[in-house]
Amino acid sequence: MQVRELMHTDPVTLSPGDSTALAARLLSRHNVGALPVCSSDGRLRGIVTDRDIVLRCIAPEDDPAQTPVRDVMTRGCYTVAPEADCAAAAHLMAQRQVRRLPVVQQGKLVGMLSLGDLAKCRTCDMEASQALSEISGNILRVGKK
Repeated sequence: MQVRELMHTDPVTLSPGDSTALAARLLSRHNVGALPVCSSDGRLRGIVTDRDIVLRCIAPEDDPAQTPVRDVMTRGCYTVAPEADCAAAAHLMAQRQVRRLPVVQQGKLVGMLSLGDLAKCRTCDMEASQALSEISGNILRVGKK
């Protein structure tokens, strides 16, 4: 099965100059944990997660209304192509310790794929389970240092 069959098309996006406060509101409103950050031409520039906002804006006591997303987003995020095999996407998630992958075609964002999307697919449930196990296992090991 290909990523295009499971990905969410037309995801909510932010631009680099949008405020971190707007990012937080959109994450809450759409009940998602990450939003892609794109330039006006649709090219992916990064991804902002709820964790990025907490660690890079709230914890240092910056004002979310005055802090642009470009200052807190993760740059150089891992991506997947729409033609990629879902098992390969799950492997990439496990290897890179991420729960979401922007789907990019010719440099432009065309969708988002989450570990939850993979878990809903019967043909990918083993890969999704393995990816979650590896991600969670590494998180638990890091927390025990």
